[in-house]
Amino acid sequence: MHGGRDVAKDASTVFDLVILGGGSGGYAAALRAAQLGLDVALIEKDKLGGTCLHYGCIPTKALLHAGELADQAREGAECGVKTTFDGIDMAGVHKYKDGVVSGLYKGLQGLMASRKVTVVEGAGYLSSPTSVDVNGQRYEARHILLATGSVPKTLPGLEIDGERIISSDHALLLDRVPKSAIVLGGGVIGVEFASAWKSFGTDVTVIEGLKHLVPAEDENSSKLLERAFRKRGIGFNLGTFFEKAEYTADGVKVTLADGKEFEAELLLVAIGRGPVSEGLGYEAAGVATDRGYVLVDEYCRTNVPTISAVGDLVPTLQLAHVGYAEGIMVAERLAGLNPVPVDYDGVPRVTYCHPEVASVGMTEAKAKEVYGADKVVTLKYNLAGNGRSKILKTTGEIKLVQVRDGAVVGVHMVGDRMGEQVGEAQLIYNWEALPAEVAQLIHAHPTQSEAMGEAHLALAGKPLHAHD
Repeated sequence: MHGGRDVAKDASTVFDLVILGGGSGGYAAALRAAQLGLDVALIEKDKLGGTCLHYGCIPTKALLHAGELADQAREGAECGVKTTFDGIDMAGVHKYKDGVVSGLYKGLQGLMASRKVTVVEGAGYLSSPTSVDVNGQRYEARHILLATGSVPKTLPGLEIDGERIISSDHALLLDRVPKSAIVLGGGVIGVEFASAWKSFGTDVTVIEGLKHLVPAEDENSSKLLERAFRKRGIGFNLGTFFEKAEYTADGVKVTLADGKEFEAELLLVAIGRGPVSEGLGYEAAGVATDRGYVLVDEYCRTNVPTISAVGDLVPTLQLAHVGYAEGIMVAERLAGLNPVPVDYDGVPRVTYCHPEVASVGMTEAKAKEVYGADKVVTLKYNLAGNGRSKILKTTGEIKLVQVRDGAVVGVHMVGDRMGEQVGEAQLIYNWEALPAEVAQLIHAHPTQSEAMGEAHLALAGKPLHAHD
């Protein structure tokens, strides 16, 4: 598939920008650079859209939505609706999921064609600081953007076989609902799969070596999620690291460092994702790396003047929307604009388990480290006081972190649909809003967004539906 020109017929393979990798970072850079008048070639060995569209964000959220419908079918009687749950049809779930992905994929292909980006299918190799080789053809450019993304990681001695010991890639293609599963890793990927599988009827246990689930989040959010998981019957073991996994007659046995053992039909290895950089010519071209990550400055420039890198390949937050932002920034820089570097604290983060965990800005611990413990004020607003959350039968909290007499520097939320509230939260953080400024904004009633307003009213010293 060639977006703008037929490479086989056109011997001219010199571009302003050649991008290696067509995931979130790569394709965002391609679209923006083309929009700004640059001649762009995008090289992708798999499918345009990369991990996020085909193996990550989009398909996992489709599974989680199917799980949410399963839970609603079970719980209809609580709202006086006579629903029954008759089980999960995995073929039907995959058809729904794949339909969502394929619609977005076609749209993306159309965008590339309309912006006249040359899309080349094939495994590319960085042959020099200004060229990439693919399918026996050399593509030369004034600038190269590396955006080769990431793949699921595993641990030494823990072999992913794709059947009993699986990665998130395999989990997305499972043709059945496992009876039981152990999830190794209590970060975003681990808790999302644990949540979806539990909704489907799997007996799930999460193993996390650190002290909390979603350990990158504010500790209060982690504790609220743990309480919710306990209530849902999702097992978890925290604070002890994995030792080994071995096959049993009909599944897998996991042993922890303290000797504790767990058995299940499947083991999902969800300990994070590692960069794809090996064997692609990066070192030979002089690109500086560290543990496989390509090192960049705040403008995503590598140490080689003609090469930039974005997305999961660089050691910044592994989020699709971070890849987009970095890709756009590189395109604008190359087109002669003066873009602002990404403020990584200002990036919204959402974990789409049930209940959702959403945040932007600093955790309480980080704020105390930066500003000093005596300068940090926090406030928790319980969703029990929010009418819409009551109707939706969800519980949770919004926690605000403020510099005393100053701006709100962190917003941390747990509850169903809290991911939809993170838009306002990121404006509050990124515009350095004072609680009193947010308090005077009128939030629609009854909505969950009111909880954000109420929390700021309370922090500004004038709580309405919260106790003084």
